Amino acid sequence: MTSLLLPSRLRGNPVGSIGLIGLAVITGLAVLAPLLPLADPLAHQPYDTLAAPSLAHWLGTDNQGRDVLSRVIFGARTSLAVAVVSIGMALVVGTFFGVLAGYYRGITEMVIMRVADSLMAFPALILGVAIMAILGSGMDKVIFCMSVVMAPRFTRIAYGSTMAVRVKEYIEAAEAVSAPFRRILLVHIVPNIFSEILVVAILWIGTIIQIEASLSFIGIGVPPPTATWGNMIKAGLDYLPIAPWMALAPSAAIFFTIIFFNMIGDSIRDIVDPKHYR
Repeated sequence: MTSLLLPSRLRGNPVGSIGLIGLAVITGLAVLAPLLPLADPLAHQPYDTLAAPSLAHWLGTDNQGRDVLSRVIFGARTSLAVAVVSIGMALVVGTFFGVLAGYYRGITEMVIMRVADSLMAFPALILGVAIMAILGSGMDKVIFCMSVVMAPRFTRIAYGSTMAVRVKEYIEAAEAVSAPFRRILLVHIVPNIFSEILVVAILWIGTIIQIEASLSFIGIGVPPPTATWGNMIKAGLDYLPIAPWMALAPSAAIFFTIIFFNMIGDSIRDIVDPKHYR
């Protein structure tokens, strides 16, 4: 029930409202990018390179004459697609194994949690670099990589939450009538731990955006000429003294997108756990 009321309650939260509006603008621009009157993000204009921001090019052009605003907006499509799909996959897989470990305990718990702990022992970026070095570059491979990196974190959260609800009376009652595990999982456990998982999922979207940009920056993420914020920053570093907009525009996009996600996540945490800061 709390999750159904989140949108309306977020609108009553100033921080959450700002986050929702900001994220709605970024998402709307990303989704509608092909329909907007934007320049082709891949079209080279050799006679209009490194042009300063103007009415013709609101955020200037890059070293190949491509419109920076267009590339930032199309880059949002890449970053948001990678973040949302991978966080969704990681949430489903990680939550399932976390609930499995917390509910059955014993050897199941030991195997699942030791694997999760082993993966979490590596910093997220380092693990991502290692996986991408094996798989090679590509958007689908980045999504798989981010799912592998984030799934153990959901496993740990779901495991702890399941341990807390495992001893509740309604679980014991379901077991007493021989309810199947699938019903206990979907009806009794997941609804009672979903709010906490939702909060961390929204907060970790910003982490995925950072890692994806970092992978693209070092050349093992989504390969050029596809517009991504990471490879735009990399291309702009060499021209920072004479064309700072090349690097600053995608950097600002990353910054504000992560800020908006964090604002929404923090607001949801305040709603589902009002005693958190008391």
